[in-house]
Amino acid sequence: MLLGASVGRQWAFSTGVLTNLLNPKVGVFYVSFLPQFVPHGVAVAPYILLLGAIHALLGLIWFACLIAATRPIARFLKRPLFVQTCDRLTGGMFIAFGVGLALQSRRA
Repeated sequence: MLLGASVGRQWAFSTGVLTNLLNPKVGVFYVSFLPQFVPHGVAVAPYILLLGAIHALLGLIWFACLIAATRPIARFLKRPLFVQTCDRLTGGMFIAFGVGLALQSRRA
């Protein structure tokens, strides 16, 4: 059983890495956003790679914190009643935003 969980986690991790590597939005973000933070007189490519590595590290730390924070309440978050309530609240918010947008475009 433990081997199956390990393979599942490895598959999920490799799928996530592949998805991020093949996502063109990530590359466009780094190419368009990071150059403005490169100081004059510094080699651009290594500095942008450093900024990208810092961004990736901060993302890793953030997600580790989220996992650590939600791990104790995971059983509660998986309850069907909780999931159904979250789905209904989210759906209600989408409907409210849609109605607000429709009323706003009528006024304009």
